[in-house]
Amino acid sequence: MLKSLALAFAALVVVLLVVILLQPATFRISRSASMAAPPATVFAQVNDFHNWEAWNPWQKIDPGAKNTYSGAAAGPGSTFAWEGNDEVGAGRMTITEARPNDLVRVKLEFLKPFAATNTADFTFEPRDGQTAVTWSMYGDNTFMSKAFGLFMDMDKMVGEQFEKGLADMKQIVEQRAAS
Repeated sequence: MLKSLALAFAALVVVLLVVILLQPATFRISRSASMAAPPATVFAQVNDFHNWEAWNPWQKIDPGAKNTYSGAAAGPGSTFAWEGNDEVGAGRMTITEARPNDLVRVKLEFLKPFAATNTADFTFEPRDGQTAVTWSMYGDNTFMSKAFGLFMDMDKMVGEQFEKGLADMKQIVEQRAAS
């Protein structure tokens, strides 16, 4: 009887491991919003980390997070690091590429609660007198992130934060464009 239970448990573990290993090797989370503002106005909000406090959804989760800025004032080489509560953790973002009114690419390094390195892209596309802004994050799925993904919908969790951030950014840039 005990041997049968041990074999059943071992088989269950093997099946779980196989399911985890068969999960996609990479992930991508994206959300978009149209903003009644020129691409240059929206680009300026993203290309300077100092502007992020007004629309970054994680800043609102932990307003007491310790934030530090280093490197260039804006654009490639500018860095933003944070250390916050358990919900926002700790990490660092560095702008690695900026093409005015087109793209801002960010290297996103999570340090706590788990280590991971991903890429975040913001793209800006003029469309019918507005700017379509897409915020994406993508990277490799480690074994642990594959396992976590079986129980938590990361696209929904992170995507909801992207939607909040884009809505706040929209409000800011549309007020500036109207001024």
